[in-house]
Amino acid sequence: MTRLVLASASAGRRAVLRQAGVDPLVRVSGVDEDALTAALGADPSPDAVVAALAEAKAERVAGDLEPPIAADCVVIGCDSMLSIDGRLCGKPGSAEAALDQWRLMGGRSGRLHTGHCLLRMSGGAVTHRWTQSACTTVHFAEPDPAELRAYVAHGEPLQVAGGFTLDGLGGWFVDRIEGDPSNVIGLSLPLLRRMLARSGLSVAALWAATSEADAAHRET
Repeated sequence: MTRLVLASASAGRRAVLRQAGVDPLVRVSGVDEDALTAALGADPSPDAVVAALAEAKAERVAGDLEPPIAADCVVIGCDSMLSIDGRLCGKPGSAEAALDQWRLMGGRSGRLHTGHCLLRMSGGAVTHRWTQSACTTVHFAEPDPAELRAYVAHGEPLQVAGGFTLDGLGGWFVDRIEGDPSNVIGLSLPLLRRMLARSGLSVAALWAATSEADAAHRET
């Protein structure tokens, strides 16, 4: 059976897939995102950055897979960043950086870019490789200072792209979006479906693989 391997530690991405009927195998790449971004040179486009990071994650994980998994699987690498006023915003990493980022974002709109890299593996080798990015426009509310301090103190925005979530506490501060909502969470289901089709796979096949894996797990 063809398993989907998610090359990401993101709980949001895993939740998107699970809610869509696919329970992925999760493998964390350990890619140094800052070093890779710096190696892209001055002023790379947002799509170039997220695509390069997605490729690096997928390739790292694909190279480390156990032979039984690499015999028949599809590896998905993703990376997301928010672009606002020409500035790329990744994970703030600290409370101070998250506050500064939200002072920039509040009451304005930004573009959430997510790079996707799909590697189709058969017999331990990559047979298909596709990389593409998706973009969704996000219109932010303007939290009052007390709300913003409480949100940052919770810790959620520190380790998520753009310093916000759509499916968590940050959803209170998103007025609306234009485009695919799953892309904002970190993985575009419509784009992934098209990439799978180009690799000769269907969503139905992944559903079947998940059902088979669940049945095998119940028997053990």
